[in-house]
Amino acid sequence: MNDTPGRNTPGSAPSDGQDGPAIPGQPSAPEPDASGPQWSKDQPPAGRWSPPPGGPTPPPSPGRAWGNPPPQRGYGGPAAPKPGVIPLRPLGVGEILDAAVTTLRRYWRTVLAVTVPVAVVTQVALVFVQRYLSAEVPALHADATPTEQLEAASEYLRASFTELAPTMLVSVAASVFTSALLTIVVSRAVLGRPVTVSEAWREASPRLPQLLLLSLALPLGAGALAFAAMLPGLLLGGAGGATLAFLGGAAAFVAIVWLLIRFGLASPALMLERQGIVPALKRSAKLVDGSWWRVFGITLLAQLLIMIFTMILTIPFTAVAFALDGGFELTWTYLSVMAVGGIITSSLTYPIAAGVSVFLYVDQRIRREALDLELTKAAAGTDD
Repeated sequence: MNDTPGRNTPGSAPSDGQDGPAIPGQPSAPEPDASGPQWSKDQPPAGRWSPPPGGPTPPPSPGRAWGNPPPQRGYGGPAAPKPGVIPLRPLGVGEILDAAVTTLRRYWRTVLAVTVPVAVVTQVALVFVQRYLSAEVPALHADATPTEQLEAASEYLRASFTELAPTMLVSVAASVFTSALLTIVVSRAVLGRPVTVSEAWREASPRLPQLLLLSLALPLGAGALAFAAMLPGLLLGGAGGATLAFLGGAAAFVAIVWLLIRFGLASPALMLERQGIVPALKRSAKLVDGSWWRVFGITLLAQLLIMIFTMILTIPFTAVAFALDGGFELTWTYLSVMAVGGIITSSLTYPIAAGVSVFLYVDQRIRREALDLELTKAAAGTDD
């Protein structure tokens, strides 16, 4: 496979063991015949979807106006329908990022109803963690012995872990909850169909335990891989051991980045295709195969833009907190002002991150499996 826009032949089997509709809210298809295509046994005639080159673009059928501006042109073909926030064809980088922002803007009531309460609970929890569990750098006198320095460092590491563990748990729980519900909202936005919070919850709640395990498995696996790669150097000790540990850590970092991108579409696969954890990981690997650099580039760009946006929003709250408190001490005033900034930032960045992930998943399926044909039929309300 390559990354050039286009699509494979309709009906190529996309899912290993898919047991539900790819887009929530659509009726489940009959069990596929193992000997034939799994996605669409009754594909529309080719001429209906791809007129001969140079031929006129067929006018839209009566009553099939999508409620949007005229659709954008497809890549070398007829105009692609756009029933929702994306045109139903292979997407460019800008279109993926724009679609994530458009979803937030168009369905802001539902999106903020999900993200704001989660952000409030998360920031309140983090305020108490930072206030009462924050690690303090131990004070050492100038002539401290190596043993005293080692004991102080060990104590600081234990205190840091005591603060980090609940912070990570709260962050993961918030990410899982918002990702689950927003995946449903974004998938419906592809077809231009709004969804309420209660509807999104009914769709997402059965998959939450598996999504939580998946979200924990990836970072824990990455940490175990890094520890195993650095362990020989740590055991060896000395300058040679430090060098070996550094090389092992660098190699582990490269491997971890490669694996995280390879499995980066497991979350939407688990939610939208109702996959188990292992099948979702395999599904993500299959979709990313041959497009690793493209997925990596889009993911990295999205994270950089989110980080820059977060910094821009955080700066004024940091300035206000400093002015009110007179410093960066973890007082209630400082933590409260920073928490307000965290609530606003998280409420706006959660849906962007979830949107990019889902649109990347949809884009890869369009490129590899002609999902746009299925989406076109679903948007038109037809079965054939």
